[in-house]
Amino acid sequence: MMTTSEACLTGLSQSSAALGLTRSMTHVLRVQGFDLAAALFGAPDAAFDRLPSQAQALLLQGLILDFTARALPGPGAELRALEMRPGLSPIPDEAVEITGTIAARPDPETAEVAIVVEGPRGRLADASARFRLPPTEVTSPVGTRPDIQLHTHRHLSALMARSAALPALTAAVAWPCDRDSLLGPVEAARRGALRPILVGPRALIEETAAAAGAELAGCEILEAETPHEAAAAAVRLCREGRATSLMKGSLHTDELMAAAVARDGGLRKGRRLSHVFAMDVPSYPKALFVTDAAINIVPDLKTKADIVQNAADLLHALGNMMPKVAILSAVETVNPAIPSTLDAAALCKMADRGQITGAILDGPLAFDNAISKAAAAIKKIASPVAGEADILLAPDLEAGNMVAKQLSYLAGADSAGIVLGARVPIILTSRADSVESRLASVALAQVLVAARQGRGA
Repeated sequence: MMTTSEACLTGLSQSSAALGLTRSMTHVLRVQGFDLAAALFGAPDAAFDRLPSQAQALLLQGLILDFTARALPGPGAELRALEMRPGLSPIPDEAVEITGTIAARPDPETAEVAIVVEGPRGRLADASARFRLPPTEVTSPVGTRPDIQLHTHRHLSALMARSAALPALTAAVAWPCDRDSLLGPVEAARRGALRPILVGPRALIEETAAAAGAELAGCEILEAETPHEAAAAAVRLCREGRATSLMKGSLHTDELMAAAVARDGGLRKGRRLSHVFAMDVPSYPKALFVTDAAINIVPDLKTKADIVQNAADLLHALGNMMPKVAILSAVETVNPAIPSTLDAAALCKMADRGQITGAILDGPLAFDNAISKAAAAIKKIASPVAGEADILLAPDLEAGNMVAKQLSYLAGADSAGIVLGARVPIILTSRADSVESRLASVALAQVLVAARQGRGA
């Protein structure tokens, strides 16, 4: 065998590569491999059964080369030639067996290996490879294979593709006076998603556009001298029906929201306003919605019920009619010393009694149990939400904000942000957010407005 210990591999030498020697290795084709092959050939969103033939060949060649490096002829051999003939298309989660045989020894230094890749459906590939063998056996540590994550952000891409068929929003954009806060609505307008009314100082907006190389064609400008004036004017446009959404520019969130929640002239409807981050986390299999991370600082039980209902209504607009809500805390059991666990228990009972509708709630749940079935299983948590959460309800703004920003900066997540519960959607992004995040937030508002108006996406 090529394995001398659990941590090392030993390859064949010129004297040990006997004609007819055969070795086999079993491998399970993982979806990550298909994603990587697709990305390398410029088709990151292609379904596995629609991979370009070159991407399929790359996947199979990778299997074969891995076999030759680990099994036959193993470490130390130098590849001189490889010819592969593909057969059936590979599919994810299929266990395949790679078998190699020393088919010829043209000279003392050379070995030709015949390789076959077989699966339960039949032959996926056969190949022939020629190697220069080392004079003595070479031992190599097995090593740990790194995890590879592709940051494709396919969930937000799908959202933007879905919104492309919807009517453009008319958005009052309050104080778009830096590059990203201006390019977001301008690019959305170029794509036909937005009709922006830019509220702020005309000279500064035009100067910012010129510095960014952006065209303001199709953008209306409404003069306002200060961020406070811009916020009030943008809210007024929404109240008067001239705009169907409100969008934050480069002003502070509290300046915009003060105008939006003003008792006289604001955008309140009755339910408490709340913010939702739609997070596209590369390591999570679906979009993850985090709430509230921007508006309600220390929400009480009634406010949390509104926050949950707002988020559930948003997911209904996105087509998920029964989203799973994980109510976060530090522990999974009710503890009177931890108020968030009491709120979690009460919210679950409110859902049982129909006070919160259109969602499945469970809590308290720690973050790991909310997003990982394995973590929930270790703690013997039986729950329809654990490991499958669509919505994470944070105990307070500090926790929600930290979760969202940690996902962005440590887990490579992209996000869209929106405020719910007002007369119109409020597109609320961080001043540090990219143009793509702002475009995704516009798409989220488009879908929400279309749902309110009875249009499907």
